[in-house]
Amino acid sequence: MKIGFDGKRAANNLTGLGNYSRSLIEALANQFPQNQYLVYTPKVKSAKQIDNFFTKEHIKLKVPQNGTILWRSLNILKDLVKDEVQIFHGLSHEIPFAIEHTRIKSIVTMHDLIFLRFPQYYKFIDRKLYEWKSKSACKRADKIIAISEKTKSDIIELYGVQPDKIKVIYQSCDDIFKNPFEDSTLKRISLTYKLPEKFILNVGTIEERKNLRLIVSALKNVDEEYKLVVIGKKTSYFKSVEKEIEILGLYHRVIFLENIPFADLPGIYQLAKVFVYPSFYEGFGIPIIEALYSGVPTIAATGSCLEEAGGPHSLYVNPTDVTGLASLINQILKSDSLQKEMKTKGLEFVQKFNSPVVTQQLMDCYKNVLD
Repeated sequence: MKIGFDGKRAANNLTGLGNYSRSLIEALANQFPQNQYLVYTPKVKSAKQIDNFFTKEHIKLKVPQNGTILWRSLNILKDLVKDEVQIFHGLSHEIPFAIEHTRIKSIVTMHDLIFLRFPQYYKFIDRKLYEWKSKSACKRADKIIAISEKTKSDIIELYGVQPDKIKVIYQSCDDIFKNPFEDSTLKRISLTYKLPEKFILNVGTIEERKNLRLIVSALKNVDEEYKLVVIGKKTSYFKSVEKEIEILGLYHRVIFLENIPFADLPGIYQLAKVFVYPSFYEGFGIPIIEALYSGVPTIAATGSCLEEAGGPHSLYVNPTDVTGLASLINQILKSDSLQKEMKTKGLEFVQKFNSPVVTQQLMDCYKNVLD
């Protein structure tokens, strides 16, 4: 089978959708090496993660000689037909226009419709563009993959898509998170990033939707021995977080890290005492999966799909409840038995997202579309 992928994210993004795309394609290539996996992109970013990905067996980079702005939307069809691709998988909300008029079957992954649920977080033109592309892709694709039941229900409600056109296939995370690091490696990571002995961890872009300010506000009522380590790219929202830190006098307790090498990230998770992810809305919540695989007790927010990702043994809080969040953090920190239970049960639960499981579901989906 020849399977083509929209490689924009895989070839250019070092986090988020980039990690999702690379992990998905690499897992397919490892588990089903009898197929060809062609990754289409007009440009490629030079970075270790990306370079390594394109050295994998059965994964082939396809860069056009004349890649224009419209290539991903229109001109790519010529390449797909020429390469005799049987299935094209748009990994992030879009597929080429007019692909429905070819023999090529198409699948689109829909991660979320946050731009419709929380339009205030997006520029008007960006929001309209996302809506146009994603709604069109849902209409034209042979099959839609939603990464959570919540995303599926949003597609049905907001785009009027028939439920039987949508298949829920959860995401996994990179296999690097699935094995404990050696003590010597953890010590090296701790020293390299000057990590405190006891800390609460948050990972994700520092933007309003991710709700970091709630953790900062709650930190005031958490045992002073514990600091907060935040890993993520700063946006304009960082100023309001910084102001909250200043008001509460917490400069000595909040540490910001950026541009952490991907290879070291699992070690930081493994060193954390609690992982907190109080996002107002997510399509799924990969950092929660990373935390559970890393054996970290996890607290997330209610209101979207995070209960799907965290399972019944993580704890949940309303994303506006400062007192409630502080109480849950303290509850975990004060109980060794609760920590142990959350680690053990969380690791058991997260196996449902393991790569072989979701990769088999994805391959079954491809075969069903071809039948």
